[in-house]
Amino acid sequence: MAEAKSAMRKPVFTKVDQLRPGTNGHNLVVKVVSANVVMQKGRPDGPQLRQMRIAECLVGDETGTIVFTARNDQVDLMKPEATIILRNAKIDMFKGSMRLAVDKWGRVEVTEPASFTVKEDNNLSLVEYELVNVLEE
Repeated sequence: MAEAKSAMRKPVFTKVDQLRPGTNGHNLVVKVVSANVVMQKGRPDGPQLRQMRIAECLVGDETGTIVFTARNDQVDLMKPEATIILRNAKIDMFKGSMRLAVDKWGRVEVTEPASFTVKEDNNLSLVEYELVNVLEE
């Protein structure tokens, strides 16, 4: 059992333009283009545990951009121009468009600045998808 534990797989990093609806387990290195808090719930006099914050952040790499939904502690890491590693990220669908998210099974960490420039004219969150049920005969 000890041998299986030490042989952990190297993470496979994908690019933003390879993301598809309904997929998960993505590892990405992205730069934060912009970040704005869209929801902040909780009483200011209450305990910190009850506070909930959500920010929509435009993140991207040299292939394109996508909206990343940052929650609670992730919001503090999302500073414009910061380079972020997203581990085990998933694609959520919101009103027919893709959103990138990292839940409790993933990790968001700040890393040293990357050398690429973000391709801002290819925003995958602006592409609208429609769920089509295919009947098999």
